[in-house]
Amino acid sequence: MTFKALIMDKAALMRALKRISHEILERNGGSDNLCIIGIKRKGVPLAKIIADNINEIEGVELPVGSLDITMHRDDIKKDSDNEVVNSSDIPFSIAGKKVIMVDDVLFTGRTARAAMEALITLGRPSAIQFAVLIDRGHRELPIRGDYVGKNIPTSLSEEVLVKVPEFDDEASVCLYSKDLR
Repeated sequence: MTFKALIMDKAALMRALKRISHEILERNGGSDNLCIIGIKRKGVPLAKIIADNINEIEGVELPVGSLDITMHRDDIKKDSDNEVVNSSDIPFSIAGKKVIMVDDVLFTGRTARAAMEALITLGRPSAIQFAVLIDRGHRELPIRGDYVGKNIPTSLSEEVLVKVPEFDDEASVCLYSKDLR
């Protein structure tokens, strides 16, 4: 991959997540009955940042969980030897809750669809809302983010990479060109 552009530095990324946190509170009339679930991998640290922001704004600690969608993906064979199943960590009931599902990049919509399917197997939330840092277009399914940090029109030969300190020792969003050979 070839670096093309820095889309967001750490400050811009944190501002976008702070704005999303405020939008979540505004749309839901506060923090009552909310929980936040990050989609593994990079949605999890973003979910924690949003929960920390909400705690700072409202003085309320929301329950935060992590969701592994491996078994619900439609692009992995269920009997695949290469399949790595992580575990979800949702130590609270989502039944009757407004679930804020968090991911780093919205692309085709297949990850979000798999996440919704996985959530429904855990209980029946009263609502599922979707917060995403980057929406890069190219949807294959009719899914959209309720809260979007930034829309970045991309070509299919480009890739958006979100970097978070837990995995990359920095926070940023970069655009890369795939090396097509």
